[in-house]
Amino acid sequence: MQPSDIEHLAWVSDPQLSPDGAQVAYVITRVDKKANRYRSRVWLIDVDGASTPRPISAGEETDGSPRWAPDGRSIAFTSTRRKDDKGRTQSSLYVLSTEGPGEASLLCERDEGIGQVAYSPDGSLIAFASRARGEHYESPEVGTRKPRKIDRPMYRLNGEGFTLDRPMHVHVVPTDGSAGAFDVTPGTSDFSDPAWFSDSVRLLAARSDTSERILSSDIASIDLASGEVEIVTSGLGVYGAPAIDDGDRVGCSGYDDSTISPQNSHVGLLVDGANQPTWLTTSVDRDWLAFPVPAAPEWVGNSLRALVADHGRVSLREVDLEGRVSEVVGGDRWVTGWSSVGPAVAFVAETPTHAAELFIVDESGERRLTNVSRILTRGAKPVPAQRFTAVSGDVEVDAWLYRPADFDPSKSYPMLLNIHGGPFTQYGDFFYDEAQMEAHAGFVVVIANPRGSSGRDSDWGRAIRGKALDGPGWGSVDYDDCMAVVDAALEQFSFIDADRLGVLGGSYGGYMTSWIAGHTDRFAAACSERGVNNLLTLDLTSDIAGVCAFWFGESALDNTEELLRMSPISSVDEMTTPMLILHSDEDLRCPHEQADQLFYALKERRREVDYYLFPEETHELSRSGSPAHRVQRAELILEFFSRHLQPEPTVESE
Repeated sequence: MQPSDIEHLAWVSDPQLSPDGAQVAYVITRVDKKANRYRSRVWLIDVDGASTPRPISAGEETDGSPRWAPDGRSIAFTSTRRKDDKGRTQSSLYVLSTEGPGEASLLCERDEGIGQVAYSPDGSLIAFASRARGEHYESPEVGTRKPRKIDRPMYRLNGEGFTLDRPMHVHVVPTDGSAGAFDVTPGTSDFSDPAWFSDSVRLLAARSDTSERILSSDIASIDLASGEVEIVTSGLGVYGAPAIDDGDRVGCSGYDDSTISPQNSHVGLLVDGANQPTWLTTSVDRDWLAFPVPAAPEWVGNSLRALVADHGRVSLREVDLEGRVSEVVGGDRWVTGWSSVGPAVAFVAETPTHAAELFIVDESGERRLTNVSRILTRGAKPVPAQRFTAVSGDVEVDAWLYRPADFDPSKSYPMLLNIHGGPFTQYGDFFYDEAQMEAHAGFVVVIANPRGSSGRDSDWGRAIRGKALDGPGWGSVDYDDCMAVVDAALEQFSFIDADRLGVLGGSYGGYMTSWIAGHTDRFAAACSERGVNNLLTLDLTSDIAGVCAFWFGESALDNTEELLRMSPISSVDEMTTPMLILHSDEDLRCPHEQADQLFYALKERRREVDYYLFPEETHELSRSGSPAHRVQRAELILEFFSRHLQPEPTVESE
C-alpha cells in the first residue's frame, strides 16, 4: 500500500437489521480525492443475497445513522446535503419509505450535526442527539459577538471546538412531519445516547456536566408529558449507553468510581429504584465498551450483547442476567458494529488485510455480504500480521509483526516500532493502513500493547499510574515493555537489522517515542506525532485540562516536579536521535505547544530535527484528516525513515 492508495479507502459501518431480519441497512464511506473529503451513503442489502445491494440515499455529502421504523416500512437517516441561504452546511433528518419508489421526507434540519437516532417503540417519534447553540451564536457576524464567559476547565473538545455554549442535547421530532424538533433536555449539561421506554413517552439518556466532575456521567430519565428530567444514578461513576428492552428492563455500560482511571467498563442491569447498576460482566475483566467505536449494549431475550476488547481482538459477547458469558462473534478480527434480530446477527468487522466489511451469521452459518475494499486490496496487496509475544520482567506482552511486501528471507530489513496512543487503547487484528504503507516501503513493522494498554485486566491498564496512586508513572514499565518487544523481535526474526531501528507513535505513542529518544540511543530515527512532551503544560492547556490528577493522582498544581520528571522535555539533553515532529494546528487534546517545546529545545541543543505543522487539522489527522493531508503525512514519515534507515530497494510484484 502506497500513500496514494489512501484515495481508495472504503469501509462499512453501522449495520442495522430490519425488524423481520430480511434486510440490512448499512453505511459505506469512501474517499473523494477530487473534493479532498469523505462521502458516505446508506445502502440496503437482502440477507439471503436474492438481490443486488442498492443505495437508498444520495451520497452526495455525508449520509448515515440508518434506523428502521418499528414496523419495518421506513428508514430514518441523517444527511448533510442541504445548505442554508449563506451556503453553510445543514444537518438533516430524513425518513424514506421502503415500500416503493419515492423521495425521502425531510423531518428537520439543524446548524449542528445530528446523530444517535432512535425510533420510539410506537414509531410516532424519533429522538436524536445534537448540539444546542447558545446566545453567543445569535449574531451571524463573529466580529460583533460578545466574549464567552469561561467557567470550567473543559470548555472545548478536540474536533468539536467550543462546547461550553454548545451542549449536546436530546431532541425529539414527530415522524409524520407535523412539527419540528424540540429540545427535551434544556440547560448547560450534555445529554446523549437516547433510549425509549415501551410507552413512547419516557426516555433514558447519558448525562454529563464538566462543571462538576470532569470524568463522571450519569443516566437521566426524561418524561415528555411532564417535561421533567431526573438524574437516576449516583453522580459518582461513569454510567451511560442505556439499553431498554420491550419489558422496560434497563441495561447500561460503565463503572462505579469515576476517580479511578483507567479501568475496564462493564455491562450492567439498572433495576428500578437503584442508583447504581448491578454489574453482570465482572467475571470477564476486560473492557466491555471497546474503543474506538463504543456502542450501547443490545438486549436479546434475557441477555445483553456488547463488544469486548481482548488481547488485540474485539469480539461480540453475550451475558445473561446470571452473569454467564458466551461468545457470539469471535476470531482474529476487530468487530466494530452489530445488530441482532432473532437468530441472525449482522456485523461489521475488519482484519489486518481487509478494511471493515459487512457479515451475517445465522442458522445457515457466517457469510460476507459486501466487498467494498476490493479496489484497495486488489491494488495495494495488504500483508498479514504475525502475532508474537515478548517477555518483559514477569509479564508477556502481545505484539504483531508485518513483513515487508515482497519479503525475501535472505535479506535484512530495517524495523519500525509503532506505538499506539491512549495509552488505554490497543493494537491488534484490525486493518492498519499506516503499518501497510510502512511495510510496502520496505520496513518490518512491529506493533504492541505494553502495560497501560486496554485489552487485558484492569491491573494491566492501571500499571503506569502515578506514584501518588502507588504506580511507577509513565515512562516506566511501559518503556520496559517496548524495549522487550524490540529485543524479542530481534531474537525471533533474524531478518531484522538491529542497526536500522526506527520508532514512531502518536499522542501517548508520541510521548513514548520522545521518551525513548531521551533514554536510549538504540534507534537511528524517531517520529513523535501529536505527542505529549510536557505533562505540566498539557495538564493546564489541553481540552481535558486537569486529567493528570486521574492518571497520576496529582495535578500540575500538586506536584510540578513529578510531572516534569515524567516529561520527555526533561530529557532533551540526552536526545541524540534524529527526530521528525508532526502536529496539527487545531489539536486541542495535545495542543501544538507540546510540539513547539520539543522543537525549540532540540534546536537549542543543535540536534537534528524536522517539524511539520498541518493547517486546519485536529488530533485526528491520521484517522480522519483531509485525504490530501493524510497522504502528505504518510509521505513525510516514509521519506524520513527511508533517509535515515536506508532500506534496501524492494522489487515490485507483477
